[in-house]
Amino acid sequence: MDMLNYLWAGMIFVGILFGAFHGKMPEITNAALDSSREAVTLCITMVGVMSFWVGLMEIAERSGVLESAAGKLRPLIRFLFPALPANHPAVSAITANFIANFLGLGWAATPAGLQAMKHLADLEDERRKNTCSASMSAHFSTPPTSTRISTFKPGPARPAGVAGNEMCTFLILNISSLQLIPMHVIAYRSQYGSVNPAAIVGAGILSTAISTGAAILFCKCMDRSRSS
Repeated sequence: MDMLNYLWAGMIFVGILFGAFHGKMPEITNAALDSSREAVTLCITMVGVMSFWVGLMEIAERSGVLESAAGKLRPLIRFLFPALPANHPAVSAITANFIANFLGLGWAATPAGLQAMKHLADLEDERRKNTCSASMSAHFSTPPTSTRISTFKPGPARPAGVAGNEMCTFLILNISSLQLIPMHVIAYRSQYGSVNPAAIVGAGILSTAISTGAAILFCKCMDRSRSS
């Protein structure tokens, strides 16, 4: 994050310095003021769209629609996360995140994504504890070291500070992010005067479907390489 801050600050400084050197300071000042006005207008426009869809997601959660959708998506979740326990709390959060991403609601997907990551991190901690407990049990319940043959097989737990398979898979799928209704892009196009803001839907579905397919293929190949 600090590196990004330095990068943006450096770009702004270089731009201002370049404009001052070429006598473009009035243009830079006008551009800064115009951009600030457009940013505020865009935020106001997006707040309406965001409130509408986030409200629908909240209604869906309280009415049990998300829970029902989780059941429908359970085969997909099991395919993408084969080592994730079926009734783990992360399943519901992952489902809510996927549905929000399908609808192009990045704002609504973010809280569910953070919650899913927290549950997956807790799962990794639990795996590490179980691994240590099983290792100690195997150590103290067997004959002396010289004659002992270890039968303990470590589970899918990763060392502390290393993301687990499920966390990596979830992050990659969020980056690829299949979108059936790209609400962000539609709202941006509408804000900037597009005649047909929804014309991007077909291209958005195609591009995100390709990226999501590539992400799934990559995750499965990496899982297979780790297990071999």
